[in-house]
Amino acid sequence: MKFRPLQDRVLVLRLEEEEKTKGGIIIPDTAKEKPMEGEVIAAGPGTRDDDGKLRPLDVKVGDRVLFGRWSGTEIKIDGEDLVVMKESDIMGVVEETASRKVA
Repeated sequence: MKFRPLQDRVLVLRLEEEEKTKGGIIIPDTAKEKPMEGEVIAAGPGTRDDDGKLRPLDVKVGDRVLFGRWSGTEIKIDGEDLVVMKESDIMGVVEETASRKVA
């Protein structure tokens, strides 16, 4: 089955977090929180402004995004748990850099 989001909605696949802490402790499924990071699987065309012109979305298919923990509506398509949300629920796009330094 295919799914095409309408207007400013996007379809996101949650990316699972690491199952171990840095210290090596394994986190059971019941103690895990919902991931707040995902990959855009499908995106709508955008919204129309007052003049009727289409304003495209800032995100595109393949973008890695951060969103609120309880954002969107969870759905299941072909056995996969996905989230449909408005573009405004997305906080930002995660961009990988060649060398990442953490303080």
